[in-house]
Amino acid sequence: MRKFVIVLLPLLLSACVDDSASYYADGAGNHALTIRRAQQHFWSDAATVDLIMSRLPDCQRRLRLATLPAGEVEIELFSSGDNNWTLRAGSQVWQVESQTCTQYADNKGEFGEPVGIFRTEAGKFSFQPALVTAPAAPAQGAEAAAPQ
Repeated sequence: MRKFVIVLLPLLLSACVDDSASYYADGAGNHALTIRRAQQHFWSDAATVDLIMSRLPDCQRRLRLATLPAGEVEIELFSSGDNNWTLRAGSQVWQVESQTCTQYADNKGEFGEPVGIFRTEAGKFSFQPALVTAPAAPAQGAEAAAPQ
């Protein structure tokens, strides 16, 4: 019986998800937003999703966001400046402020600029920055036609 349990133990543990990904707002690690997903039981399809806000030394807080399908955790991150952040997973939206580590009770509706997305890619949960598009170049000859 003991050999049977030892053989099955890696199989039981391998299906669990418990990982995280971070976005560093200051690039140095003193101001970060981290999404953590954790599957409580190997037989469960759901994972609890938490946001950990950290702006050291003033703020550090963990907020429970939702319970989502473990393999489908995909959360978009938006910034509206002044340490105001919006996170969106499908139709669920959360707005937080990392100056004082608070979550707004009501969503303001304005998301701000896209920063990136937390998602699983190639089996690894990570943060992927939003693609920044360069402003369009003026049409050729448009500068010469402009009045001086």
